[in-house]
Amino acid sequence: MYLTFGTPVNRRTQARACAIFAALLLGCAPAYAQEADFTLEAALQSAMSRSASMQAAQSSVRSSAEAAVKAGQLPDPMLKAGIDNLPVNGDQRFSVGQDFMTMRRIGIEQEWVSSDKRQLRTDLGNRMVDRERSGYLAQIANVRQQTATAWLNAAYAKQSVALQQALVMHMTHELGATGALYRGAKASAGDVTQARVMLAQAQDQLLKSRQSLTSTIIGLSRWTVTPVADVVGDPPAPISTVPSLTPDQLKQVQPALIAASADIAVANADTAVATSARSPNWTWEVAYQQRGSQFSNMVSVGVSIPLPIHRGSRQDRDVAEKAELSTKARLMFDDTQRQVGADIRNLATVLENGRERLANLNRTLLPAADQRVQLATAAYKAGTGSLADIFAAKRAQLEAQLQVLDLQRDVSLAWAQLEYQVIPPNIAAVQ
Repeated sequence: MYLTFGTPVNRRTQARACAIFAALLLGCAPAYAQEADFTLEAALQSAMSRSASMQAAQSSVRSSAEAAVKAGQLPDPMLKAGIDNLPVNGDQRFSVGQDFMTMRRIGIEQEWVSSDKRQLRTDLGNRMVDRERSGYLAQIANVRQQTATAWLNAAYAKQSVALQQALVMHMTHELGATGALYRGAKASAGDVTQARVMLAQAQDQLLKSRQSLTSTIIGLSRWTVTPVADVVGDPPAPISTVPSLTPDQLKQVQPALIAASADIAVANADTAVATSARSPNWTWEVAYQQRGSQFSNMVSVGVSIPLPIHRGSRQDRDVAEKAELSTKARLMFDDTQRQVGADIRNLATVLENGRERLANLNRTLLPAADQRVQLATAAYKAGTGSLADIFAAKRAQLEAQLQVLDLQRDVSLAWAQLEYQVIPPNIAAVQ
């Protein structure tokens, strides 16, 4: 269909077509705009701002905050109404205004909780808010650690693809050169076949590496929420300051220790509330009683006082129960502290050992692999070596590079487990 300019109908048709085309472009734009290249920092920011688990943890914190406000309030008063001394037989049966003892009653009853008790309940509520907040901080640490791990896996998978691509390009070049030599009667058919086999193997490894890269990109998208097109930037240097943190510093930024400390605070506050419950709450009541018109109306005032006659088997048992839970919380904190310390020391050892191994491989293995390729190439050109020797040297060189790359990935993943198991102090202080 061709649109011509001139008549109003054609102009309107063209305008309508342009509008539809523009709408299609605008509708498709978000689909393309959603995919993005992510640096490590950008991936962490996206994950933290979009994580559903973190939003759920925030809702839990807000829920506990509402409960903490309620904990310090007096119980709702109770409206009481009734009829006292209603006759049920005789001439005045079911009459509410003839017998002098019959009264219609309305009153208010209020359980009174002392300000000290209410303050203790408020403190318990606040400690429970802190415990929920520790769960939120744990979600932050988990999201950051999982995102960093996914990004590093994708970054190293990308480097592996680059190495495999370089090998395929080299093998393709070698196959072309070998074919030319064969046509010039300077290479055998076996050399050509060997080159084809090596190229096929290299291409297969490249396809495998690309699939691995795709899988890691999909895995990263799970945490960033936004689809990832590519990862950019180099992995950070595997150096962590976490092993140098003191126990007091760790208690402020390590989620497991923060949670264990919060459990102690909750248990202590709960024990204080149970101790205060040994003194019962009094209940006050005021009622207005209306009798028949020929009789006086009345006002009644009363108080209800619970009698803890079995305090040793009830209230004291509650206090003992909460005290044992406090002891449990303190012991669990000690165990968690030992576990966190052992994990940090172990990861720090793995990191240090990995850096030493990388330095050794870069100093010995890679130069030796490069030299082997050079020697095999020189021997082939001099007529004293075979093409198969060059292929073997190239394969060994790639394997050496992949070995170093795998070790770099393992070291970086250990670094991520160590570095991102704590919350940055600025985030821990604000959240």
